[in-house]
Amino acid sequence: MAGGWSRDGAVNEQIEASISDELNRMKARRGLVGESRTHCAECEEEIPEARRVAVPGVKLCMDCAMERDGRAARRPEAFNRRGSKDSQLK
Repeated sequence: MAGGWSRDGAVNEQIEASISDELNRMKARRGLVGESRTHCAECEEEIPEARRVAVPGVKLCMDCAMERDGRAARRPEAFNRRGSKDSQLK
């Protein structure tokens, strides 16, 4: 049952399309190209064979990959957090 100007099943179609798009995006991201490196591209440490098998096309060791992911997660530090508590309560 749809409301407004949408036809029946439009909401379910949109949900299915969103799920399909996300799955395609995840598959594209997972499919790294090329062969796995034996040594990390950044620090030159050996990449364990288990990681090379689990993640085909891997270029970074776990430490460098985690550091790179952490850097991306820390970017939103542009907020001004100096506001007084009194101004936040108003």
